Amino acid sequence: MTARPPTRKTARKTAEEEIPTVRKAAASEGAKKPPAPRTAKADTGRGLRRAPALDAGERGRLLVGEHHDPHALLGARPVRGGVLFRVLRPFARQVTLVTKGRRIELYDEGDGLFAGVLPLLRKVPAYELRVRYDGEEVAFDDPYRFLPALGEFDLHLIGEGRHEQLWTALGARTMTHEGVTGTRFTVWAPNARGVRLATDFTYWDGTGFPMRSLGSTGVWELFVPGVGEGTLYKFDITRPDGSHTLRADPMARRTECPPNTASVVTDSHHVWSDEAWMARRGARPHHEAPLSVYEIHLASWRPGLTYRQLAEELPAYVADLGFTHVEFMPVSEHPFGGSWGYQVTGFYAPTARMGTPDDFKYLVDALHRAGIGVLMDWVPAHFPRDDWALAEFDGRPLYEHEDPRRSAHPDWGTLEFDYGRTEVRNFLVANAVYWCEEFHIDGLRVDAVASMLYLDYSREYGEWVPNEHGGRENPDAVRFLQEMNATVYRRCPGIVTFAEESTAWDGVTRATDHVGPGGFGGLGFGMKWNMGWMHDSLGYMSKEPVHRKYHHNEMTFSMVYAYSENYILPISHDEVVHGKQALVSKMPGDWWQQRANHRAYLGFMWAHPGKQLLYMGQEFAQGSEWSAETGPDWWLLDPAYGAEPDHRGVRDLVRDLNTVYAATPALWERDTVPEGFSWVAGDAAEDNVLAFLRYDAEGSPLLAVCNFSPVVRHDYRLGVPDQVAAWAEVLNTDAARYGGGDVVGTDPVKTESVPWHGRPASVRMTLPPLATVWLRPA
Repeated sequence: MTARPPTRKTARKTAEEEIPTVRKAAASEGAKKPPAPRTAKADTGRGLRRAPALDAGERGRLLVGEHHDPHALLGARPVRGGVLFRVLRPFARQVTLVTKGRRIELYDEGDGLFAGVLPLLRKVPAYELRVRYDGEEVAFDDPYRFLPALGEFDLHLIGEGRHEQLWTALGARTMTHEGVTGTRFTVWAPNARGVRLATDFTYWDGTGFPMRSLGSTGVWELFVPGVGEGTLYKFDITRPDGSHTLRADPMARRTECPPNTASVVTDSHHVWSDEAWMARRGARPHHEAPLSVYEIHLASWRPGLTYRQLAEELPAYVADLGFTHVEFMPVSEHPFGGSWGYQVTGFYAPTARMGTPDDFKYLVDALHRAGIGVLMDWVPAHFPRDDWALAEFDGRPLYEHEDPRRSAHPDWGTLEFDYGRTEVRNFLVANAVYWCEEFHIDGLRVDAVASMLYLDYSREYGEWVPNEHGGRENPDAVRFLQEMNATVYRRCPGIVTFAEESTAWDGVTRATDHVGPGGFGGLGFGMKWNMGWMHDSLGYMSKEPVHRKYHHNEMTFSMVYAYSENYILPISHDEVVHGKQALVSKMPGDWWQQRANHRAYLGFMWAHPGKQLLYMGQEFAQGSEWSAETGPDWWLLDPAYGAEPDHRGVRDLVRDLNTVYAATPALWERDTVPEGFSWVAGDAAEDNVLAFLRYDAEGSPLLAVCNFSPVVRHDYRLGVPDQVAAWAEVLNTDAARYGGGDVVGTDPVKTESVPWHGRPASVRMTLPPLATVWLRPA
């Protein structure tokens, strides 16, 4: 399309606002009662014959948006005695054919249809159409003169559910087709009686742009010349019952900023500069490498910043604190900000709240250049019921399961995907690949895995249907997760996937060919969130020290199953909202004791087998719960606002934890094998003391000692390996620079030939109150 209708003088509106505008415009132009057909003027219609009348049924289906092949009726084609031209342009006053230097006015057939037969032609000539609306004329190239712009191989892969780059086939894609630039629009809607393209330049009336069905795949297609980046669009779908629904594109790679809901035609122009990062990421298996994650809600980390503005601040902050990765809470488009991104409607589009897709790529690029990996929350478990998005997309359950007992999520009021449908599984698997390939994402944390794995998740007896073997497991979801993991690991070297899985499902991080006791193969994840460790350890820390001895096993139980999976230890956003309090506020005692407990707990967490994840604000002991509106309480770090130095001290501790951690292979190299850990004192419940050794691949140890009581313990004896002559403190959470009481050891602790804790040698040391100390061979 080389120009837009002349009525496009008003400001752009949302799809919902402009539908009434269409009706009003139609009424003002007399469109409710089509004008009587007019005979072409002799000077412009010279030699043009009337076209044979359309079959009434075909005409009716075309006009109401129910025709499966509008290209068979519209456009140009040779007929007996010449070439027939037919155009559908609602509200047009006149349509003129321009070919071979001639202007030929087509006959008005009513209802926006214009047609005529140009005699003495054997093939379709090059032509252009001119459409007049109330005196102004618009030139455009005819969309109905083109062959399908989607190839047979793409359709075959879509039908098989194996199109691993589905975003290149479906959605809106700018391209040059048959020598003409424009945009190809494609959508999967197998239950639709018809699909039309509705855009901002048609004021959301799709009558003039019916799409064609490409056979049994359920895909509908239309190539529109002249349409490019920035065009807003939706699909006007005729449901099986004949009613219409206006839907955003499930494959849209860009959207309007909520609360607006239209899809946006886009292209990427970002030039990546992270080649060095991409080449070296994954050089070492993630479970044998340092991995320390800073979890972020991008919209509230610094409220009001765009992706590009975040790129100027976030990499420097994260790098200074020494985290190896950031993890973004979901960035896929979501209409309700209060869902924090966990109710997704635009699975292929970064939220427009902070910028364009290229702006998001710029942020990822900046983090990579700073040496920081980017993980992303991914939500394939469910989607919201918005009537402009995925729910009953083409008039029937499509992305969701047709059985309400399988589709309705009881906790969140959302719908669950039908993982047994090949096209739906393809939609999700390709989406995982999309983020890793197109946005260079280094890993996906898959949300709510348990709700996918179990048919009875949050359901009472009678509210769920057993699987074919009578069990509660969902085999379709298992196969989907296996395929997703296998595909992204194969296609995207160096990535890692994480499962938020809160049950004892066997083999979450085992290979997909591993068969566990339940008969299902491993799910193929790289790592699993250790929700048990999080729950137990926070339960222990919330107790007054005098009562902790009765809960000592809550701090040791995690080692019973520590090697059943590859674990990451999460103190995530879920633990600091909804009345759960911030991490420091969970701790008992006065403010000094709360901070000391907070520091001691972080020291224990970083030393425990497994990687670690910390949510923003907890790195400086923010006392209030996280708010998505205000974000972290940054003022706590600013002396100008009367901030106490203890908050900066906790942040300094986190920096040092990450620095020592990265430089100490004993803390990460053997996280997933028993040889990397050994208890020294795991049963000192009366003392509230935990002590253990960590070993690297060469056997070099680190000794971690935690005193979770508020008293100093002098000359506390601990068994140690006899081959180490002396031990030096490398980190002490009670140091004054962290806000502690500064009960620190300045001199190495010498090993004595006194058997203790079943070991041939031991050390005597002073344990600071409510503190964790790390020591390594001096």
